[in-house]
Amino acid sequence: MHPGLIGGIVGSVVGVLGGVIGTYASIRNASSPRERRYVIRCAMGFWVGVAVFLAGLLLLPPPYRWLLWIPYAIALPLSIMATNRGVARIRAEGIGRE
Repeated sequence: MHPGLIGGIVGSVVGVLGGVIGTYASIRNASSPRERRYVIRCAMGFWVGVAVFLAGLLLLPPPYRWLLWIPYAIALPLSIMATNRGVARIRAEGIGRE
C-alpha cells in the first residue's frame, strides 16, 4: 500500500476515535439530566456540521473546497464558545433543577 493512503486511513481513524472519546466524556461529565440533554443535542449538531464540512471537501472541486475552510474556521470556535456558555448557564441555574 502507498504510505499516503495508510497515513490517511490511520489519521481518519484516530480523528474519529478522538471525536467519539471527546463526545463520550462530555456527556458523561454532564452534571444533570437537563445538561446531559443539552450536551447530546450540541454533540449531534457538531457531528452533523463536521460531516457536512467533510462531504463538501470531498465533493466540491478545487478551489471551492478550500473556501469551505473560511466559514468552518469561524463557525467551529463560535459554536464551541456558545455551547460552553450554554452549559455554564444551565449549571448556574441550579444542578438537577428541571
